[in-house]
Amino acid sequence: MGPQSPDYAKRGQTLSSFFEDKMFPESDDQSGLIYLYLKEKWRDKIYVEDEYYFEGYWLDIVPTIDNVTARYTEIERNVAALRQRHAEKVSEGYARVWEEQLKGNRGRRRPFVTHFTGCQPCSGDHNRMYSGNSCSDAMTKALNFADNQVLRNYGFVHPDLNDPTIANPLPYDYPA
Repeated sequence: MGPQSPDYAKRGQTLSSFFEDKMFPESDDQSGLIYLYLKEKWRDKIYVEDEYYFEGYWLDIVPTIDNVTARYTEIERNVAALRQRHAEKVSEGYARVWEEQLKGNRGRRRPFVTHFTGCQPCSGDHNRMYSGNSCSDAMTKALNFADNQVLRNYGFVHPDLNDPTIANPLPYDYPA
């Protein structure tokens, strides 16, 4: 599967033609595994989720966070039931309403995981590939974006995703 394989380029072409949204022509193990799941004998026994934005690379996700927030706010503006504050215990009912609003809207869903591959913040040896504080600033924005999803249930929000120190209360029935 790797670059040392004589079929590396051929496999990359096969995967790129099968996955129309595959960004890079090289063969990789994740695409190869999903390809095998969908093309081989396991196909009928495996469900591959493709309507939920499960994970993505921070350079792709962080610039879209403001737009995602705006889209969710617009949905709340149009569906009064989603503006109600509620206890965690009844969140499942609200999840069904959200699901109905987001069904079939690829790209409208919040990402579940944002991975910061390449930033290397734990080692202290920051990757020179990224300028200045771009990794830490993006992490702050992504963490506050995720934090807002929890805080909203309790009537609070970080008004500025770049500032984790402030969480303001929201008016009832926001964003009516």
